[in-house]
Amino acid sequence: MKGPVLVVLAAGMGSRYGGLKQMDRIGQRGEALLDYSVFDAKRAGFARVVFIIRHDMEADFREIVLQRIGDALPWDLVFQDLDSLIPPEALAASRQAGRTKPWGTAHALLCAADKIDAPFAILNADDFYGRAAFEVLGKFLASPAGAVEGAIVPYSLHKTLSPQGTVTRGVCEIRRGLLCSVDELKAIAEEAEGHIYNTGANGTKQELARETPVSMNFWGFPPSVIPHMRRYFEDFLAGSAGEPRAECYLPTAADWLVKGGLLDIRVLQADSEWFGVTYREDREMASARIGELVRQGVYPPALWGR
Repeated sequence: MKGPVLVVLAAGMGSRYGGLKQMDRIGQRGEALLDYSVFDAKRAGFARVVFIIRHDMEADFREIVLQRIGDALPWDLVFQDLDSLIPPEALAASRQAGRTKPWGTAHALLCAADKIDAPFAILNADDFYGRAAFEVLGKFLASPAGAVEGAIVPYSLHKTLSPQGTVTRGVCEIRRGLLCSVDELKAIAEEAEGHIYNTGANGTKQELARETPVSMNFWGFPPSVIPHMRRYFEDFLAGSAGEPRAECYLPTAADWLVKGGLLDIRVLQADSEWFGVTYREDREMASARIGELVRQGVYPPALWGR
């Protein structure tokens, strides 16, 4: 069996961050958060990495990220743009509606399908997932189960919030170690006395338990999931091509897979922290935490030896 593949979602627009957060220099030697994911993946046994970006960021990505990583791990570069894999009729409808950005994380995965020939992990470029999470997911993907089942490493909700504003999280329902559903909830924030609420579109609030397991887009899949994802995305386009902001998300695709009996998704537990850079103000915290992990010896000061 080939070693697992790491797929990195790096084509985001960064509208709330105000820039290309997937390339922002967070580490002591200018590393981005995605550098730490690639580093952790390498020492967890991943054999290759596939970066998904937009064409308009290619030059910067090659200069800022790929030159730094060098040949530390074999990599491929693929592109997700507005017109990637989109039939002419759907593309025309989207442009007429004023759409300017790609179609979300499930669409991104399909853009990388030709480069995926082994069980794979997929994650966000602008999130930090921690060494333990890579170890447990890498071990699963390298096992016989990883060739036929999916996996997710969830995180406790209260550890994934931002003091800068609301966040969107995929709330997971779990039974006997398997994912049963993912409910993508927007406008989640911590309020007085540590209470966490989701505010619906109609203004109704529901309280969420602090330890609620949530998806942070750290998934493992067998290659056999790709045809199912294509079907899901085709159905999405049929209903949403004319909606300028509609996005096809991996958590909602995973929910469809498990509810349709198309894939079992194992829930893997890891003693790992998460942090990310949703807002520009999150950057200082992320940089400080990376500095602490370097001082603790979790990462070398020069991640790639230079």
